[in-house]
Amino acid sequence: MSAMGDPTTDFVAMLDLEPHGPDVWVGTGPRYPWGGLYGGQIVAQALRAAAATVEPQFRVHSLHAYFIRRGDHTEPVRYEVDRVRNGRSFVTRTVTARQATGAILSVSVSFQVDEEAPEVQIAELPDAPRPSELHQDSWSSMFERASVPVEELAGRSRGWMRINGDLGDDPVLNACALAYMSDDYPTDAVVALRPDRPGPDSPPDQHPFMAFSLDHAIWFHRPIRATEWHLTAMICHGLISSRGLTVGHVFTEDGVHVATVSQEVLLRRNRNV
Repeated sequence: MSAMGDPTTDFVAMLDLEPHGPDVWVGTGPRYPWGGLYGGQIVAQALRAAAATVEPQFRVHSLHAYFIRRGDHTEPVRYEVDRVRNGRSFVTRTVTARQATGAILSVSVSFQVDEEAPEVQIAELPDAPRPSELHQDSWSSMFERASVPVEELAGRSRGWMRINGDLGDDPVLNACALAYMSDDYPTDAVVALRPDRPGPDSPPDQHPFMAFSLDHAIWFHRPIRATEWHLTAMICHGLISSRGLTVGHVFTEDGVHVATVSQEVLLRRNRNV
């Protein structure tokens, strides 16, 4: 990573949005290897903006986002927050992310005051090598990643991830870090279901597909420390009209189910390859 404080290399700096009037914030980020903006960045910054309008006793429990246009890395992103509802137990916010071309993302975020109630977990951590036993293959300085080989399982992708940066105990920053990383593995699960998918040794510039995130949802079940390793296990049950819907669970190394992620991905043949 480069010097701390640069929003193109430092996750915490990237989440330090600049206020631009009532309930409006502006953020920037890096240029990603494929060009444009990374959907996880826009979702994470939108969540940060929404949380800035909510009292700290409310914890984010879900978000539902639609990607509208491709983002431009050469422009800042403007996040406009609408305070839809303020309740005693739940708070709802809608955030619209805009650039010069118009809206690029719309997301609804719900927050809840934690309640005393029974906790039950049925989801189980799948068998997987630990991160130290795997090859590190992150494409970003923002996080570390170690993918789990699952070629024998159709429509699956699995991998360990953890954010780089000092998040401390800030629940908002840690939730934003999960949102940032959660946009990574869903596409791999959709690609894994294609019968004409590329082999593991195919060069990146010869990848036969173009992938676009259409919508994205996260349910935050338990607090997370995003600087620790978490396993994301995704599955895509089918493809139709070039779209694949993925659903996955996020676990700590001890098997605690901290979040559920769902995304629909548009996957088309790359005509330039």
